Amino acid sequence: PSPPQYGLVFDAGSTHTSLYIYRWPADKENGTGIVSQVEACSVSGPGISSYADDPAGAGASLKPCLDRAMEIVPAEQQRDTPTYLGATAGMRLLREENSTKAEQVLAEVSKAIGEYPVDFRGARILTGSEEGSFGWITVNYLLETLVKFSFAEKWEHPQDTEVLGALDLGGASTQITFQPGVPVEDRNTSVFFRLYGTNYSLYSHSYLCYGQSQALKMLLAALHQASGSAQISHPCYPKGYQENTTVAELYDSPCVRAPSSASPGLVLTVTGTGDPAACRTAVQRLFNFSCGEQGPCGFNGVYQPPVRGQFFAFSGFYHSLHFLNLTGGQSLSLVNATIRQICSSSWKQVQDLFPTASRTQLRDACTASSYTLILLLQGYKFNYTTWPNIHFIRQVANIDVGWTLGYMLNLTNMIPSEPPTAVTELPTGIWIAATVLLAIMLILTFCLITATCCQRNPSGYEQL
Repeated sequence: PSPPQYGLVFDAGSTHTSLYIYRWPADKENGTGIVSQVEACSVSGPGISSYADDPAGAGASLKPCLDRAMEIVPAEQQRDTPTYLGATAGMRLLREENSTKAEQVLAEVSKAIGEYPVDFRGARILTGSEEGSFGWITVNYLLETLVKFSFAEKWEHPQDTEVLGALDLGGASTQITFQPGVPVEDRNTSVFFRLYGTNYSLYSHSYLCYGQSQALKMLLAALHQASGSAQISHPCYPKGYQENTTVAELYDSPCVRAPSSASPGLVLTVTGTGDPAACRTAVQRLFNFSCGEQGPCGFNGVYQPPVRGQFFAFSGFYHSLHFLNLTGGQSLSLVNATIRQICSSSWKQVQDLFPTASRTQLRDACTASSYTLILLLQGYKFNYTTWPNIHFIRQVANIDVGWTLGYMLNLTNMIPSEPPTAVTELPTGIWIAATVLLAIMLILTFCLITATCCQRNPSGYEQL
């Protein structure tokens, strides 16, 4: 058998970068579930968008994970290993802020990857719609709802299988993608796929600045502006928690606009008050839940048909609730009660509850889980009836769920867009008729050639 093939995909997110190393058999047409994840290498340091003033540093940060990949991929196969880098909302924000710096960062990471003996196919910034769509492909590919390689060794579209929706929460954006039960009215949110002869008309939208890190930053900025001073009371931080930050650190993103009167070097003191009701109200103010007259919407006036079917929620959705042990199918009532309890806890109680967690995790436990719940219920319009349809997951079959696998599958054409064309067998009568017609044509052709030769040499016998 041929040796397995490998593929490398960098997920350059807003807060960190990971390299996913995939492998699949090369001796037969790839089938569903055959792609396996060999390793996920976490790049040390922040996301590549943080290197706006040091583009070379972004490239250098990738090298330890590239070195690790070269240890895994056999040397004789490295030059045939497709390698991609996809940047998401962090780089989308940087491009909005300074397109030149964004291009410099992409150039440096491309240069760094290009120094390795791989089939590098480019570094680019994904659109929000692509990020959502590739996450949707990953989920449904792994769960074999799109195509399946059958025991008869042929591609099949699974019958009576409902595709799943995908919910993704990153550091700087959040995506929702699903197959609605009604036609998508807004062309900007409509995505169309034809996979293995089946049409998929999807709704997909990405909200920039509503990823978890940027949303928490927007919340702190709103609290600062409401306070009108350097002393900020934070209802989502545990009571007794305190930290200092500067205006420059708080307003370092296009998602938050600094007041003109604020001095960048001003030190702000943030004190936790541990107030669940006030926390919920403050988080809700980040959104505009009014839909107006244009029909159903998610939030901020963006059209969204009613959610339908089963959903897989991954990335930040999984991590924020898994920290509180709420990803095992718990009822919405229990989820609400658990979040209310953590939001009422003091700094000492939180530390005692999670002795191994980092300071940042403990500080943000209430804020992140409250934000996640409000985004799902009031933003994406899930409710008590549809809540059980959300499945919080990190992996399927030991493969991390995210956009990277779908991206690689799409670009390496490992999901066929159409089934192989079947050879149609002609009826026996048509074969007989065709054979007789061919024989008659051959006889007529022979007679025609003979007649032509006789006309050209009429006195041939006399010469003999």
